Amino acid sequence: MEEPTFVSKARTAFHSAAAKAERVLLDFKSDREDHDKQSPNSFTRQPEAESPNNENESKLRSELKHIKWRPPHIGIKQDWQDRIKTIRRGRKEVEDTDKVGDANMAIPFYDDNLYILNVKNDLEAKASEAIPSVEGLTAATKDPIPPSSVLKQLAIAVEAGSKAKSMKGFIASSGGSSPAKERAGLSLSAVKALVLREKEDKLTSEFISNEKVVQLINSLFDPEGDFLRRKINSNIEETAMTSLPRDIHGAPPESLAVKLAEIFGNYKSLRKMALFWFRVVAELRKLWSEEQHLPGVPQNEIPDLKSCLLYQQFQVINCCISRKRLCIIATESLDSMMMQANSDIKESTDYNAGAPACPVLYARLNSGELVLRLGADCPAGDMTLLETGEPVYSPVTQEGPLLTEDLIRETEEFVLRTGSVGAGCSQLLSDMQAFKAANPGCILEDFVRWHSPPDWTDNEASTEDSDVFDSGESLSARGQLSRRMQKEGNLWRELWETSKPVPAVKQAPLFDEDLAVEGILNAFENIHPSDLFGQLFVSLVSSLFYFYHIDYFCYV
Repeated sequence: MEEPTFVSKARTAFHSAAAKAERVLLDFKSDREDHDKQSPNSFTRQPEAESPNNENESKLRSELKHIKWRPPHIGIKQDWQDRIKTIRRGRKEVEDTDKVGDANMAIPFYDDNLYILNVKNDLEAKASEAIPSVEGLTAATKDPIPPSSVLKQLAIAVEAGSKAKSMKGFIASSGGSSPAKERAGLSLSAVKALVLREKEDKLTSEFISNEKVVQLINSLFDPEGDFLRRKINSNIEETAMTSLPRDIHGAPPESLAVKLAEIFGNYKSLRKMALFWFRVVAELRKLWSEEQHLPGVPQNEIPDLKSCLLYQQFQVINCCISRKRLCIIATESLDSMMMQANSDIKESTDYNAGAPACPVLYARLNSGELVLRLGADCPAGDMTLLETGEPVYSPVTQEGPLLTEDLIRETEEFVLRTGSVGAGCSQLLSDMQAFKAANPGCILEDFVRWHSPPDWTDNEASTEDSDVFDSGESLSARGQLSRRMQKEGNLWRELWETSKPVPAVKQAPLFDEDLAVEGILNAFENIHPSDLFGQLFVSLVSSLFYFYHIDYFCYV
């Protein structure tokens, strides 16, 4: 037997409901007929023979019947017509009618005070989008102390930055889903995100190409300009900077960090601050690629650990640029000297002929052969080689790594965790190779005399020193090595035996300037807002303290 379909079930239910309704209607008609058969005066006249109790029971029975079959009140015909008209017109007109209500209350509620408030809010919104100009910032330098509003704005940025994850968070406002997911889904949120992203890209490009922003960047990184340079009378010694700015890890006055802090403090929008920071990072990349020094930062100084990390990183960038320039000069000088030596290999009496800027130096071995000195810098006093008697020349050595405060902390943690001293061994091996290249015919004792004088004792000195080991192997005509240098398995001797004569410019670099600066620039792009604004805030505070210190000694 086939199962009943949906249509057959619906038909059966409909017939069942109709049958029930028909039975109810028949019962209702029969009750009405019984009621009509009664006398019209039966409810007003009471037979004398009928008792009061029977009369009450009949009334109650009649009322119950009427209540049982009485349909609920559904309103009059006019009410239903009004409802149908309302449905046809739609709910819009009904809502408008409800909103209007009493016509006497439908009056404008804007007054003069509210209008002034709206105008003020509009002006503040326009001011927040304004970009500080070079002229305005230059005019503010007439006062030796920056305005307090700049410091206040930086403080607000520090507080707001603690709630953001990155500087890019101030720019992006589209949730954070990937572009691939947004294009894959056709939802309204994805479309909205794409529209917002296009709008943000447009605003970013407009900000970068803005004339005021371009002028700010050009003035800030102008090496010969005096942008944001305040007139301070600092000729007397009493105006020296006190220890407080260094204790709070600020930055020197009129440095790049302080100038950045003052520019950021003149922005009223965090989004503009973030956009300007990324524009600064782009300019830093450009200067690094062109090997141009940053203004307001020493060109060849190791990081000052008493300054803020931002200023230390600026110092690293400048120092790396200087090292790359020196490396290029040293390489060209070495190549030129080798070319001159090859062209004039037979001439040994006049080493400086034809090349006064880069003299050709030779060392004579015990066999009488002349060997070219490579990477020699200058004579090391009156020292001579123990075996050949030739003058000892100090070589050009590789510079050590440039470590900022955070890198020093990481290095210390690594050494404590692993016990490694690999960096020190690499530096020692590099110095040995450079010394061998600059001093042909040298031995380990010559290197120790030059690199670590306490580990060498001349014969003229007292030989009763307990730190001196009297052995025929180490004893020379002029002195002897210390006890630790003569121990079996000494690290210095092992490195000396494996080292080869290679000038510093031809060695593998111990410190990669390109990698270091690229890491700093990447860190700038991903810096946490509170870290950036906090360092700028401290830098400006330290400069303010310096300016107040200047004024005190100038006017008191």
